[in-house]
This record gives sequence, C-alpha cells and structure tokens, in this order.
Amino acid sequence: MPPAYSPVYAAGPWRIVSGQIGLTDGGLPAGFADQLEATLVNLRTRLSENGLRLVQVAKTTVFLTDMANYDTLNEIYTRFFEGHLPARSAVAVSGLPFDALVEIEAWVFTGD
Repeated sequence: MPPAYSPVYAAGPWRIVSGQIGLTDGGLPAGFADQLEATLVNLRTRLSENGLRLVQVAKTTVFLTDMANYDTLNEIYTRFFEGHLPARSAVAVSGLPFDALVEIEAWVFTGD
C-alpha cells in the first residue's frame, strides 16, 4: 500500500518534509544514536531528491520516545547541520511508526 502522505510537499516558497525515521534497507538500527544518524541521512536524501540543501532548512520538529536521549540528539544534530542550526522543537511522544526512537520533520524555505 502506498503511503498516505507526501514525502515532500510544496507550498509556495516552502517545502515541508514529512517525518523521517531511521529506516534503512536493513531495517531500523538498534540504538538511538544510530537511528538518529540514519534519520538525518534520510532527511538529507529527501532534500537532495528535491534539489534542496540542509542550509535551507528553517525549522525542524524532532519527536523522541525518550527525553533521556536529548543530549545525544543535540550532539549529533549539531554536528550533522554543520553550524547551520534551524529553529527546532523537540517533543516527547509515546510511540512512533515501526517502533522508531526518533522522527524528524522539516520546513525548508526555497526563497522562490
């Protein structure tokens, strides 16, 4: 069954990237750090598929199943965005698809 959403949705000068999890060809990595890394790679892939770059990300929302991972999130996320730190919300949730530990959505400004 196809997904019930658009992976990336265009709205004027904005592109909204639906929530990404760390799903890879091998499934979900076991630990939080590995899942977060895979999630961020998936986000970058969605951006690239649409001619977008990380530096254009204006806002992200991060969904965490355990706020105890917040410090690890900050460490990896900051390194991944290489000094470009978009606005961000981090929200604790009781569960995510496929029992993922983290999900990230993004709002991207194209300037068009």
